[in-house]
Amino acid sequence: MYGHIDNFLVYLKVEKNASPRTVDSYQKDLFHGLDFFSSLLKKDDQAVTPSDIDHLRFRHYLASLREAGLARTTIARRLAAWRSFYRYLFREKVVQENQMAKVMSPKLEKRLPRFLYEEEVELLVESPDVSHPLGRRDRALLETLYAGGLRVNELVMLDLWDLDLGAGYVRVMGKRARERLVPVGSRAVEALRKYLAQARPRLLANAPIKKVNNAVFLNRWGERLSSRGIRKIINKYIDKVSLDRKVSPHTLRHSFATHLLNAGADLRSVQELLGHASLSSTQIYTHVTGERLKQVYRKAHPRAEE
Repeated sequence: MYGHIDNFLVYLKVEKNASPRTVDSYQKDLFHGLDFFSSLLKKDDQAVTPSDIDHLRFRHYLASLREAGLARTTIARRLAAWRSFYRYLFREKVVQENQMAKVMSPKLEKRLPRFLYEEEVELLVESPDVSHPLGRRDRALLETLYAGGLRVNELVMLDLWDLDLGAGYVRVMGKRARERLVPVGSRAVEALRKYLAQARPRLLANAPIKKVNNAVFLNRWGERLSSRGIRKIINKYIDKVSLDRKVSPHTLRHSFATHLLNAGADLRSVQELLGHASLSSTQIYTHVTGERLKQVYRKAHPRAEE
């Protein structure tokens, strides 16, 4: 089985152009399932073959995940990994039938994305102390995340040549290597200019080994800032401004989309700005804005509530 999994992961990298994070996630999910089937079949994991796993045994696996208390989203993700794997095996004629096609997906709860109100975003992005190089970096980072609605990994991978501050654009490499140009407003442009001129050279000087580094956002040691580092930065400023809610880098992306739609932007344009391949991914934000309108209506209309 391990040989087939290795070939599948190579296929994801080379033919599907999947990100390293996606490949790593698929590998973990497949290995986790393989451990279960090894125990269920009383076979060494090296001896388990694709034909050993049918839809009934896979349902046993899903039941074990539910009994372990895993979230439905986690169970759905593991099922998706195995489905993709068996589609590959069927296409490669390793198995005669795709057993995973007989397995139903768990129903997922539809959760509306969390977002911040405009005044909360303003409070957050203006909270860094710009008299310090790290504060100047953080201000530019927060402004860019919100101004462009970027995913955290898109922000991490920004290089200097991706910035066209004169035109007010950044070039972003999104999921499945889809490239897009994202406009950013004057405040983000100003914050980026000041960071690049005043703070980034000082951070770069802290690098232990002097080498070419074209990353836009650097950590205190002059290396490319990681997604984990960005999450820590956001948590720091959430605590500083005492926002009593859970906020992630993606919350700023959700806020970006919600605020655009509230201001009258059309759904197709927001789809393009977010880099969504399908309009259905963007439509969740219409529910967010709809819920907000309901809240405003309930508070303002004299006969909305007793």
